[in-house]
Amino acid sequence: MPGSLSNWIARHAHALVSTTGHLGRHGFATVLTVAVMGLALALPLTFWLLLGNVQKLGDAFGQHQAISVFLQPSQSPSVAQLMATKLRERPDVAEVALKTPQQGMDELAKMQGFSGALHALDDNPLPYVLEVQPKDGLGADAVSAMVTDLRGLQGVDMVQDSGSWRQRLDALLAVGTRVVLILAAMLALAVLLVVGNTVRVDIASRAEEIGVLMLLGASRAFVRRPYLYAGIWYGLFSGVLAVLLAVTIELVLARPVAELSRAYDGTLQVAGLSLWLLLCVPFVAAALGWLGARLVSAWQLRRAV
Repeated sequence: MPGSLSNWIARHAHALVSTTGHLGRHGFATVLTVAVMGLALALPLTFWLLLGNVQKLGDAFGQHQAISVFLQPSQSPSVAQLMATKLRERPDVAEVALKTPQQGMDELAKMQGFSGALHALDDNPLPYVLEVQPKDGLGADAVSAMVTDLRGLQGVDMVQDSGSWRQRLDALLAVGTRVVLILAAMLALAVLLVVGNTVRVDIASRAEEIGVLMLLGASRAFVRRPYLYAGIWYGLFSGVLAVLLAVTIELVLARPVAELSRAYDGTLQVAGLSLWLLLCVPFVAAALGWLGARLVSAWQLRRAV
């Protein structure tokens, strides 16, 4: 058993060393293959980064804006407080803020062009307003049902909601997620094809050498093993390149994103690619490279026999 294990390790070590030397001797072709595969893998990473930040932009630009409930001008402060208390008890409500007519007047006074007109008013015509914040993760249908309930409450004059914007953005994000998944699948197939074609060309160029080895009794597994390691190296290097490209894109966008965030008083939080995803990409790419080499080398060697 120890002898069999040492022989197995020696065979794989020999295949690994010979494959590394072969790729090094064909450096330009290796770099081109890795570059093509790396760019293909970097595309879904970039789109995933953009998609995640579109959702962050939606949060900053009002995806989860509070629902404004305007009470009738005749409603008293006690009625407004009572309604706010009842709304806070709803399981789908995270927070309710009561805005008084005076607070509304102060906000208008700060807006350019309104201060002069407000001085001409004899009294304050603004009503009490309840700013209702739905709970995080509440779907568009649930928010729409909440708006319908709020409109039916006694003493409510008008309900202002960005539900249509929220539904459009959710639908856009759903389409974007599906597109990224389809793109990732297509580019994974492209990686398989690139590795497979590279291995096919290499086997065809060494057909005589492979024929001699098989005449001398070499098994298909022995002949195929260097190509499998070549596929792993191609995938691993291209995965690392894809991660470096994605991180570079993040760094290039960091400064303009920071300026955009400052323009929105720091409320715009932009996320990068998660660490676990960046660590997984090279290993997934190596698995894809191995699979492509395995399929094509098995087919080519079967034809050669």
